[in-house]
Amino acid sequence: MNIIIYSADINIIDEWKKKEPLSGAAFCGDADSLLVLLKKEPYSVVIADYDSVAPELNGLFASGTVIENLIVLEKAPEAITGKSLIFHGIKAYGNSRMLSHHISQMLKTVQNGNIWSYPELTALLAKTKNKKNLSIEAEQLLKNRLSQKEQEIVHFILEGLTNDAIAQMLNITPRTVKAHITSIFSKLHVNDRLSLVLLVK
Repeated sequence: MNIIIYSADINIIDEWKKKEPLSGAAFCGDADSLLVLLKKEPYSVVIADYDSVAPELNGLFASGTVIENLIVLEKAPEAITGKSLIFHGIKAYGNSRMLSHHISQMLKTVQNGNIWSYPELTALLAKTKNKKNLSIEAEQLLKNRLSQKEQEIVHFILEGLTNDAIAQMLNITPRTVKAHITSIFSKLHVNDRLSLVLLVK
């Protein structure tokens, strides 16, 4: 896996170099160097240190520059920031000080074509006041592909409810909820809750 680390903070670079999944990564400290690296060699993931490169990264977003498989990490992640970044097309958002095994999980998720986030951010992205916030097209998609029970579960997911909470609301077991959710993902061709949210909202 070819990884590019984009950070202007030498301390973060040193810290990330010690983490096993990132030990062989290429490093750059500014947007110009990043763009040169992106043109020079194939890469699978770019990880940006938002604390040190936010203005430059936001400038790239504003200019319409697309960076495939972009992961953004910062020392104190905020769900509202993550929400904004995900709507700009990033593939993962989290804490720059996360443990190596979490980094490995995040990288695997992104390489598999999915979006990775921490639970609070996923809940924020899912939360909606009522089902009327869905577009007509999204409602039609759910109606065409899902059973009535599955549609109901989708709306509970969009309210940010856990499997256990959905089970209590529907008076069924969490295992049954999980089975319904697996079926929903299959029928809608998504792999996780976040992908479901981004599909229908």
